[in-house]
Amino acid sequence: MNKTLKKKLDDVFSKYIRLRDSDDNGIFRCISCGKHVFWKDGDNGHFVNRSHMSLRYSEKNCNAQCRHCNRFDEGNNIGYQRGLIEKYGDEIIKELEIAKHRSNHISDAEARIMINYYKQEVAKLLKEKNLKK
Repeated sequence: MNKTLKKKLDDVFSKYIRLRDSDDNGIFRCISCGKHVFWKDGDNGHFVNRSHMSLRYSEKNCNAQCRHCNRFDEGNNIGYQRGLIEKYGDEIIKELEIAKHRSNHISDAEARIMINYYKQEVAKLLKEKNLKK
């Protein structure tokens, strides 16, 4: 996938994850530290680093995270791991560790489909939660 499409997909996917994890007021609880954050003021955190393309857009690997944990605490992986287990169960860590070794090349056509899908999901979540872009 080309750089322009990757940036567009990263942006819309990040919005989707943060909105998905938010309540009806647009507030999410950081997966790592539990801090409450408005969806626009947080990040889409990755448990397995996003350089692993097989998990870059994984809805289980990606969760709403406060900017401090994501950017300044190296993802707060210990807290992130606890949060993942609480959210998805004990097997999630092993599942993600195995999946990170898979090859995943996203074509430009696939990226466009994913961008359109997540744009629709973001619009739906904004409407359901009565939030603004």
